[in-house]
Amino acid sequence: MTGMILDGVLMLLLVAALGYGVRLERKLTALREGQQAFASAVTDLNAAAGRAEAALASLRASGQETDLLHDRIIKAREVKAQLEALIARGPAPAPRAVEPAPGAPAARAPAPASTPAPASLDDERAARMAALAERIQGMAAPSKARAPGGNNVAAILGAMTANQTAKQSLNRARRSLDEDLFAA
Repeated sequence: MTGMILDGVLMLLLVAALGYGVRLERKLTALREGQQAFASAVTDLNAAAGRAEAALASLRASGQETDLLHDRIIKAREVKAQLEALIARGPAPAPRAVEPAPGAPAARAPAPASTPAPASLDDERAARMAALAERIQGMAAPSKARAPGGNNVAAILGAMTANQTAKQSLNRARRSLDEDLFAA
């Protein structure tokens, strides 16, 4: 009888151990699933850290470009102020040419025999504008006799010939600005 009691106690202990083993297996399964979820979270965190580093490098580069652009804007504003001062100091528009009487031939100024070659494109443009103004002035007299808006030609002529020196100095200042801006 003692053997049966011991066998019964042993069976109860075995059933308890079996129940404890099942419970332990469930906990271990949940722990493995949690470990896999943690590993995937670490992988995602690592990828996010890589993207953050790349974004930070891009942000630094953008900041440097912004500083460079800011410096250029400041220089451009300074040059703009200088250009405005040059324009304000520029000579007044040339007075209108005396208009010949209707039907009278237009008087042309003789071209100088030894005209020096233009030093730059701006000087060449100024010379072409002066030649064009002379041609327009030559054509202005007959058209005024026919058209009531003859003053428009004189206004156009005056606008074309005015402020040549101011334009040249502005162009020199612009070239200087371009050299200053793109030298950096």
